[in-house]
Amino acid sequence: MFGHALDVLIQSSGFTSFTWQHGVMLLVACVLIYLAIVRQFEPLLLLPIAFGILLANLPITGLMDKPIDQSSPGGLLYYLYQGVKLGIYPSLIFLGIGAMTDFGPLIARPSSLFMGAGAQFGIAIAFIVANLLGFTPGEAASIGIIGGADGPTAIYLTTRLAPDLLPAIAIAAYSYMALIPIIQPPIMRALTTKKERETEMVQLRHVSKIERVCFPIVVSMLCILLLPSVAPLIGMLMLGNLFRESGVVERLSDTSRNALINIVTIFLGVTVGATASAETFLQPRTLMIIGLGLFAFTFSTVGGLLIGKLMYVLSGGKINPLIGSAGVSAVPMAARVSHVEGQKAKPTNYLLMHAMGPNVAGVIGSAVAAGVLLALFK
Repeated sequence: MFGHALDVLIQSSGFTSFTWQHGVMLLVACVLIYLAIVRQFEPLLLLPIAFGILLANLPITGLMDKPIDQSSPGGLLYYLYQGVKLGIYPSLIFLGIGAMTDFGPLIARPSSLFMGAGAQFGIAIAFIVANLLGFTPGEAASIGIIGGADGPTAIYLTTRLAPDLLPAIAIAAYSYMALIPIIQPPIMRALTTKKERETEMVQLRHVSKIERVCFPIVVSMLCILLLPSVAPLIGMLMLGNLFRESGVVERLSDTSRNALINIVTIFLGVTVGATASAETFLQPRTLMIIGLGLFAFTFSTVGGLLIGKLMYVLSGGKINPLIGSAGVSAVPMAARVSHVEGQKAKPTNYLLMHAMGPNVAGVIGSAVAAGVLLALFK
């Protein structure tokens, strides 16, 4: 009797279904957990994604199983994943980002928009290359958007154009966001001279409250009238910013930038990670996507820097081209990297607030790029 019970227990355990592919994915999860905890690479996102990968590759848990009927409900993570699939989580994260973001540097120097636009260059290049490699236009667009260094936007676009590629694209997008302090500095030093990096910039002008309040309203109207498909992202981003700048809804602003975005980040990270099962992730196309994502991100950094160099020339040497690399929308990490590189060239250089202009412009730029791709390929 005891032997039979033990045999049944062993047969029903996950060990009987465990394969080497599961082992590889568990190793990947542990590496990402290490990067999140020990190296502190974007831990708020990387840690839940990594643990989601771990859970998805422990066999027979049923966490991502679809419901069969009323007597056989789906798994916990399947239901939480519907927020990703329906585009709810990325939009809510944009609400929180808007409540945390100061658009003042962009308003004070509108020319930062050009650097934010230039940093979307990698999206177009990666799209073309992915098409040439045999991906469909929808898949190529989803791969290209990795170059914007905007995880929620990448997830939002991919769930609509290429849902089968979501695990690889989400993990690539967030991984490259986390690796910005490693990837960007060599490119920045290669494309700028020491004289350019030493450029000190004058203090930004004061931005009035009426400008700050009008900005999210005007941007919402212009962007959404031009690209209705981008309404969920731009609308929530600007609503969050209006909460912040209005000064009359502090409770809503505080909830958006703290409790709400933290809860949604947990759900989004774990469920996106849980889509990376061994069966869907360990394929040659996954490696191609990860490689193309790095390609896209590299050229986005290059595009922002080249526009920065052009503005350096046009301004008579008053704009430090390093801030162009902050045009990718990883806020505020990309701006910090620009600041750190500027201080390495000249310790008295203070570029952080100047770099925040292109940085927040990149958030808008990547959302607009996603809207264009949706309009073209949905």
